[in-house]
Amino acid sequence: MIRWCMFILLATLNLSVAAQTWDPPIGHRVTYKTVDGRDLGMWIVEPKDLGAKDYAAKRPAVLLVHGGGWTNGAAGVHNEQAKAIAQHGAVAILLQYRLLPPNPHEEPRICVEDTKSAMRWLRAHAAELHLDPNKIAAGGSSAGGYNAAYAAVGSGWDDPHDDLRISARPDALVLLNPALDIHYSAAMFHNDQKLSPMSYINKDVPPTLILSGSKDEVIHADLLRDYAQKLNAAGARCDLHIYPDQVHTFYRNEPYLSETNAQIIAFLHSLGFVAP
Repeated sequence: MIRWCMFILLATLNLSVAAQTWDPPIGHRVTYKTVDGRDLGMWIVEPKDLGAKDYAAKRPAVLLVHGGGWTNGAAGVHNEQAKAIAQHGAVAILLQYRLLPPNPHEEPRICVEDTKSAMRWLRAHAAELHLDPNKIAAGGSSAGGYNAAYAAVGSGWDDPHDDLRISARPDALVLLNPALDIHYSAAMFHNDQKLSPMSYINKDVPPTLILSGSKDEVIHADLLRDYAQKLNAAGARCDLHIYPDQVHTFYRNEPYLSETNAQIIAFLHSLGFVAP
């Protein structure tokens, strides 16, 4: 039986999105996979002005995955982040993925499968999209941040129709209040710690940016501080910014929308993904 803590976790993750309607995702839509007769899409946001010849042929890209407790949310959640990334010369992609039913009795396998499928689709079509297959980052908020982080470090949960010869691993991670530790949801996840990105601390974790709030009651700041400290000690890079007195999804409102977008651009610039 699902524990009450699992119910509370999903209810809290969904609270900030359930009553909201989202703008349609910007960009042009492509279908990256079809499941049970349903076409799943991603919206590609092209830079209007590359600004530098270095970005003209093979452009970096960032896949953005919305949150919502794996049961809610929509691709347009990250329109503003996509605009900022595209304005600085990288291609931004907004992802649609399958959601779990309300109060699920299953782990978010299909959510991760679709995220990994999207990463593989982008690499498989890199030539026609003029992308650098070695510079495709992933990121997202809350549960979407989990999907991106698990694709970077976890094994398994691959769509059986994917070409597994193509890597689904992001080359960098941009995470907004990400769900990195799910051990307190053990009933849902069958007591398997390997399903928590927090369990993977090693030097091979891609460069990671984490932005969150000190009063986030869903993703506790102390957990993120511990994760960043351990990741940096292992030899990987993890840039952590905790915003004082801010709660879950604080980054959607000004002045934090502009401030967090600036942090994202600075991080991606440090990796050669975007122009300054």
